[in-house]
Amino acid sequence: MPSATKSSTPVSVDEDIIEGRYADLGGYTVGFETFRADADPAPLFRGLPDDRCQCPHWGYVVSGKVIYRYADRDEVYSAGHAYYGAPGHLPLMFAGTELIEFSPTDELNETMAVVARNLAPADG
Repeated sequence: MPSATKSSTPVSVDEDIIEGRYADLGGYTVGFETFRADADPAPLFRGLPDDRCQCPHWGYVVSGKVIYRYADRDEVYSAGHAYYGAPGHLPLMFAGTELIEFSPTDELNETMAVVARNLAPADG
C-alpha cells in the first residue's frame, strides 16, 4: 500500500508564499503544504468553471487557518480541523498555515494545468 510522510516527500514547490510536497497514492495526491505568507490565489483559477477550483479536497489543518470561499458561503478551518472542500471553492491561505490535503490526482492535474497557464504571464 503506498504511503508518504512529509519528510520522505521531496519539495516540488518552493516559492516565497508556499512550500509544497506532493506524492501520488494510487490515484490520489497527498499534499503537504506550508504557507509562508498570506495568499489569495483566486486569479489563478480563471478559466475553470465559474473561475473556481473544481477539484475536491479532503484535508487536515496542522496549524494556522484556511478559508474555502463558495458562491454562497465561507467555510473556515483552523488547526485541528479535518475538512472536505467541495468543487466550486476559492481558497484563502494564511501565513503559518500547514495543511495535509488529499485530492483525486486526475482532477488535481486538470486544475493545476489551468493554474500553470495563469502563472505563465507573471513568470514571463
